[in-house]
Amino acid sequence: QIKLNFPSLSSNEGFARVAVGAFVAQLDPTVDELADIKTAVSEAVTNCAVHAYKDTIGTVYISCEFYADRLVKIKVKDKGCGIEDVEKAMQPMWSSLGGERAGLGFAVMQSFTDGIKVRSAVNKGTTVTLTKKLKQRVHL
Repeated sequence: QIKLNFPSLSSNEGFARVAVGAFVAQLDPTVDELADIKTAVSEAVTNCAVHAYKDTIGTVYISCEFYADRLVKIKVKDKGCGIEDVEKAMQPMWSSLGGERAGLGFAVMQSFTDGIKVRSAVNKGTTVTLTKKLKQRVHL
């Protein structure tokens, strides 16, 4: 298991991506599996920077662990503004910020993982839990 925390600067999205990717690489995932995990983490961290803390800098907390059955569980947490309506926020093309935001963050996370769970409380923060089951690799 690893635990990270860092400021919610958009520039730290790359750090989170690489750190989680390096940790998961121990399981020898396929290139596609690793890219999927990195993409989902990028989206979750970007949500923290753009939505959770809006016009301020807060802290993003990540924990990542894997299990003997090659299940990877990643939690991305913030202590920001929270999400009023999680179900609405998870709909593609909806963004709390409107404007040019595509509103695809949760849809991207869903498409690149096997499971996503979002827990949120207004003015307390949000925890996004991503799971990905890696295929068994056969080495000759």
